[in-house]
Amino acid sequence: MLVIFVPDSAYIPPEKPAAAGWKISRHTTAGGTFYAHDNTYEKKVKRLTAIGLLAAATAAAGVGAILTSVGTQATERQLPVYCVERGDNKISLTFDVAWENSNTQELIDILDEYDARATFFVTGDWCDRYPDDIKMFADAGHEIQNHSDVHPHVKGMNVNDLITDTKSASRKIKDITDTEPTLYRAPYGEYDDTVITTVEGMGLTVIQWDVDSLDWKKPDPSAITKKVVNSVKSGSIVLFHNDLENTTEALPQILEQLSQKGYEFVPVSELIYTENYTIDPNGMQISIVQSNTEITPENVDEVMAQYSEQLHSAGVSDEQMALAAQAVKSGAEIPDEVYEALADYAMSNGITPASLIPDTAEAPDTMDSESSGAETESGIVK
Repeated sequence: MLVIFVPDSAYIPPEKPAAAGWKISRHTTAGGTFYAHDNTYEKKVKRLTAIGLLAAATAAAGVGAILTSVGTQATERQLPVYCVERGDNKISLTFDVAWENSNTQELIDILDEYDARATFFVTGDWCDRYPDDIKMFADAGHEIQNHSDVHPHVKGMNVNDLITDTKSASRKIKDITDTEPTLYRAPYGEYDDTVITTVEGMGLTVIQWDVDSLDWKKPDPSAITKKVVNSVKSGSIVLFHNDLENTTEALPQILEQLSQKGYEFVPVSELIYTENYTIDPNGMQISIVQSNTEITPENVDEVMAQYSEQLHSAGVSDEQMALAAQAVKSGAEIPDEVYEALADYAMSNGITPASLIPDTAEAPDTMDSESSGAETESGIVK
């Protein structure tokens, strides 16, 4: 059985569920509804407005990767964010900061040269020893986030001790930067379900990485450069460490080569989604389109950019997306070729705007209202 997340207004049930052999259950969340079924459905529809069609296509893009087995969700392991599904070439450079401070100014200068804003995960102990360096990073436009207080092994740690350690680091960071941390990286990259649920219960999103520079092994700078440049993709989170000579030697080449490839360097807080998302089994954070997402002439370019990667994979070209966006802005009809490409993609993912549903179409009587809310508890929607 599969689960498809769709807005309430976008779901068209089968006209004859019993005859089609459908078994449908509904699981409501804050943002929409999970419909679980064991069949597929396709329906011919009348022509949409440009806005209606793009709503359908982008909704489909947002749910395309969220097909999953109902039975496995409740027992899935809790995961931090390793990377983010994005189509805009934004990535995050992160530095774990727990050692010394010999290269603070050098790091700031290199990052500034390439207009790169990074995230520094610092320990409370480092705050105690180098408060001026913390302020230097923050004043240069970089964000300071929580890397624990004394860098303990948190996996299996007593919950009260974990809370105390995490709170202490956050307090020290806020005292220096006047900004409360919103992200947490576990020391040594170690975590378990208790770490994830405890720290996120404190209002912090747990961040891992999908690209390890391996600078901590102190390889040749060229090896670090090759490893990072060849591994990065849109939405990547890259791990570095401060106070390593090979890191500062490799960083200019890394930034130069990635800049040439069109990547933009943003802090993690600007890379991730803070609501309406799921995390797949590989730790990729994926946005979920909500039923109240409204496409307007003012935001259509932003919406299309957000889902460009998924639409590309479905065969929708940049030119077709541009023509669709222009139709929204002008109020004109979408050209037939573009219309068909977007409509086919939306329909193939079971998404159709409510405006297309005939007045006679009603939800089948087989909906299971007792299961409402079950999927929220299983952790699908974060």
